[in-house]
Amino acid sequence: MTASIEEALDLHRVTTPVLEIAYHRTGGRRRETDAPVILLHGFPYDVRAYDEVARLLAEGGREVLVPYLRGFGPTRFLDGGTPRSGEQAALGQDLVDFMDALGIERAVLAGYDWGGRAACVVAATSPERVHGLVAAGGYTVQDIAGATEPAAPEAEHNFWYQYYFHSERGRLGLERNREELCRLLWRLWSPTWAGAEEAFAASAASLHNPDFVAVTVHSYRHRYGLVEGDPRYRALEERLAARPPVGVPTAVLVGGDNGVIAPADQTGTERFTGPCELRTLPGVGHNVPQEAPAAFAEAVLSLGC
Repeated sequence: MTASIEEALDLHRVTTPVLEIAYHRTGGRRRETDAPVILLHGFPYDVRAYDEVARLLAEGGREVLVPYLRGFGPTRFLDGGTPRSGEQAALGQDLVDFMDALGIERAVLAGYDWGGRAACVVAATSPERVHGLVAAGGYTVQDIAGATEPAAPEAEHNFWYQYYFHSERGRLGLERNREELCRLLWRLWSPTWAGAEEAFAASAASLHNPDFVAVTVHSYRHRYGLVEGDPRYRALEERLAARPPVGVPTAVLVGGDNGVIAPADQTGTERFTGPCELRTLPGVGHNVPQEAPAAFAEAVLSLGC
């Protein structure tokens, strides 16, 4: 077993207009002509998902940055009065703000789940900032206007946790049982991953961020149009309502054993209008980078960063 990213790297922090974002950095120092790689985790995971991916990329000479999303780990809001929004525009703007604060003009963005959505948002709305995109799960910009349209019953069954968070009972359940509930989601979403239990133990601390529950609940209510977003992101949400295409070079990774989203529902390749390669990973569940780090790192490197 290789050393974890926590052991190998120092924790860094950078201040943006809304957050103090904690992140890890590894690899070579960036030159002006280089595109660093930003790896973005999902819910309910954290930066541990990228331990091995970051090592592989760093060994290849890439600069790698792995931030904790809002509501996770040591990342904190600067102002107690800021809405604890989990909407897609907030995640995307956080990523742009992170790049701005570090003086990064362009980067390779790679992510899954919430992190993949943040990367898709930036690639679709600020393509000049994106050298290339690795999107595990495909195009994930939300169709909020169409969110009341029912999916097939099998898919609806898999989304039980989202509907749970719509209720006060669900909010309290997440607050009181966050590790038990999130461990269950890990198990259900990656049903064939033998390493899930050990990996969860390494990530569980990030779920105890003081804003984790509020950000999570808002995310799953906003995407169904049940609550308003933070006004600071309204203009960006209005742009995302059109579900803009992604024209940057893209590698789409599809987990063949994803227990929450069927492989056939993960791509949205018609919205990738630039060069796009689709790679299906048999035996891999929802947590693609942690279950298949070599394939994930290879997809990043294929973009020529």
